[in-house]
Amino acid sequence: MQFKSLKYNVVPARKNCERLSGRQGRGVSQSGFTLIELMIVVAIIGIIAAIAYPSYTNQVVATKRSAAAACLSEQASYMERFYTTNLRYDKDLAGKDNPLSAGTLVLDCMTAGQTGNDYTYSVNPLARTSYTLKAAPKGAQASRDGAKCGTLTLDQKGTRGAGGDVGSCW
Repeated sequence: MQFKSLKYNVVPARKNCERLSGRQGRGVSQSGFTLIELMIVVAIIGIIAAIAYPSYTNQVVATKRSAAAACLSEQASYMERFYTTNLRYDKDLAGKDNPLSAGTLVLDCMTAGQTGNDYTYSVNPLARTSYTLKAAPKGAQASRDGAKCGTLTLDQKGTRGAGGDVGSCW
């Protein structure tokens, strides 16, 4: 039985030591990144993040505010349907309070899965022929948007209100 020998590329011991210690001769290239190059990349990523995060946060706040304004419009639609059926906003024909003002009716837009975690909704004042719907920011939304827009309002005439500039808040 004959064994065929495998051919190995044997490097002399001295060259092998030079390669392991990092002292290489001419013509041999090194690959990888230096610490300075990595620090520059980290600094660039940090600068981009410092610019992008506040912009992202502002967009999230504006989106939640728009969702609350849409929810107020949905509540106003409910109130108008209630008025059409009962000829008044505060009570139905049987004399029971309006479910939206009593808190027994929660529209889908008011749930925690929608805008309920960021806004508190109320109907004050509620009278026979008038109402004012309110959406007050709470939690992080209040701290980020409370000074700019504050509480959004909508009444039976369709008049929009806000703690700030109505045009930019609605």
